[in-house]
Amino acid sequence: MDFDISKMRNIGISAHIDSGKTTLSERILFYCNKIHQIHEVRGKDGVGAVMDSMDLERERGITIQSAATQVKWKDYTINLIDTPGHVDFTIEVERALRVLDGAILVLCAVAGVQSQSITVDRQLKRYHVPRIAFVNKCDRQGANPLRVRMQLREKLGLNAYMMELPIGLEDKLEGVVDLLAMKALYFEGNDGGEVRVAEIPQHMLEDAKKFRQELVEAAAMFDDTLMEHVLEGSETEEEIIVAIRKGTLAEQFVPVFCGSAHTNKGIQPLLDGVTRYLPDPTEVKNIALDLDNNEAPIELICDGTKPTIALAFKLDDGQYGQLTYVRIYQGKITKGEELYNTRSRKRFKVGRLVRMNASAMEDINEGVPGDIVALFGIDCASGDTFTSTGLNYSMASMYVPTPVISLAITPKDKKDGMQMAKALNRFTKEDPTFQTFVDPESNQTIIKGMGELHLEVYIERMKREYNCEVTAGQPQVAYRESITQRGDFNYTHKKQTGGAGQYGRVAGFMEPLADKDYEFVDAIKGGSIPNEYIPSCDKGFRKALEKGTLIGFPIVGVKVTINDGQYHPVDSSDIAFQTAAIGAFREGYERAKPVILEPIMKVSIEGPTEFQGNLFGLINQRRGIIIDSTDENNQSTVNAEVPLSEMFGFSTILRSSTQGKAEFTMEFLKYGRVPNAVAEALIKEYQEKRKAGEK
Repeated sequence: MDFDISKMRNIGISAHIDSGKTTLSERILFYCNKIHQIHEVRGKDGVGAVMDSMDLERERGITIQSAATQVKWKDYTINLIDTPGHVDFTIEVERALRVLDGAILVLCAVAGVQSQSITVDRQLKRYHVPRIAFVNKCDRQGANPLRVRMQLREKLGLNAYMMELPIGLEDKLEGVVDLLAMKALYFEGNDGGEVRVAEIPQHMLEDAKKFRQELVEAAAMFDDTLMEHVLEGSETEEEIIVAIRKGTLAEQFVPVFCGSAHTNKGIQPLLDGVTRYLPDPTEVKNIALDLDNNEAPIELICDGTKPTIALAFKLDDGQYGQLTYVRIYQGKITKGEELYNTRSRKRFKVGRLVRMNASAMEDINEGVPGDIVALFGIDCASGDTFTSTGLNYSMASMYVPTPVISLAITPKDKKDGMQMAKALNRFTKEDPTFQTFVDPESNQTIIKGMGELHLEVYIERMKREYNCEVTAGQPQVAYRESITQRGDFNYTHKKQTGGAGQYGRVAGFMEPLADKDYEFVDAIKGGSIPNEYIPSCDKGFRKALEKGTLIGFPIVGVKVTINDGQYHPVDSSDIAFQTAAIGAFREGYERAKPVILEPIMKVSIEGPTEFQGNLFGLINQRRGIIIDSTDENNQSTVNAEVPLSEMFGFSTILRSSTQGKAEFTMEFLKYGRVPNAVAEALIKEYQEKRKAGEK
């Protein structure tokens, strides 16, 4: 197959929520003749955008899963991935960027650079992905692409220059001025499909010359030949394109296009920008690690004749089995060949090879280097590396953020329980930021994720895709009990039934212990408890620690010393001393003034300095203690210690009080004493539960 790899582009569309990513990708599909009719995201016609193939996505009007498709523009092949904008689905963006060579950063002409634009920009920089910017929604009231360009420079530190100027703004948007060709472009005919080239309107000529001059001078910094020709005044359009491409690939220049996807204006020049300025697979440096040679880095060459190396970056478990999205970095994948999974150390045969178009798929026989394809029915995990047999290489894995929020879920009935297990198994395989486990203390099934919307979507998907009803509630906080002073005990256990009875007396004291959960000291003198029964006492104390008497949670921080006791030559036994120890512990525990402890989390919040007062207020409302705060580049970081029980629902409140611009992380720090009022409420609740259980 004769294939020109320099004519291939792997690009993603990423941006803040509601900037118009999916609407833009719908137009790209239309102008590349992939679809024959345009549908809107919240489709009034009941169809919805092609790239939002899930019912949930269409109803909510948001993108939940990234979708991949391949289109042809002129003689170029473009693999396109539409990614979600919500911070809850960050992993979808992470894994798309891991395999993409370039990106279109979409911005709203009214809102400009928003919080998620900052997050996306951070991700693009982390993976060194060159980008071009598209200022969308120039037809909306208050649109100002030039202000957005300034924000790109100030807020994101990008070297951004206008490639186009809009002709008219808001409802008067007619077309764009191409600053390279110095021509006006109007989008006419069926759905803006025909581009009419005309002279620049007279009133815009001065502005166009000024911005072109700026653009050319900025581009000349990346090319000496162009610099000379600019000074002579003989620069050509071709030379400027070459220089801008150099700057963009070096991540030191960002071309800014503008238009309106919704009214079909400015998309064709943007596609030309993708083919002109974004890299082909050979221009991107990709590294694999040689596992046989101490993880030495190996640079991969995008060549079909070399051994195959590919990365599985996304799994989708559908009704027909597992679909694995794969990016080929070196070599090619053909149907029927054998590949090796370097993580599981297993070989497998490529049975079915497909190319995805959102949720539709077409069968193909071969995947070329640099291509994004999908394999069917292969058992693997997200992030696995596939190689030709004999090569033990691994691609560097992607960054997976830690989940910050959890919910307890219980199925409505037994049948739902089976379905719930199936669903959770599939979701955890697909999404590394979605975790599930059974809490050993409360026996609840806990799900963890990136935010409340993230978990809400999975609960909704269980209902729709698995017909499984679950109720979600706050997970039980892992409280602990402890003691605050010395408590003495002297307990005798006597039980007489027919035959041998049970007898054991245990005496001693317990005291608080700072750095350990439990310590047992044997201070028996003169054999008042024989040596063989000492371990039985220890066992009994350990058993008593499992459940405290205040709220039924484990007891920590106790040092138990036994110094006296009594035994009976016939009636004493292992079980008798275990029971005596349990009784002795309870007796001493009552005297040692027990208290309730709660998990204290180390919370770190980052957000713009203007919201620093709000952040302090949120922490104080939650019984938190602020440890320190720092200010850098208009960003505030506040570190605090906050009880876990006060952190439920925090992500939603944090976003609403900082316009979605702040993020937080939390990790367990220590156990701290619960205030009296909270302790009383917990004890009362526990006693009521026990009464209800006894009835």
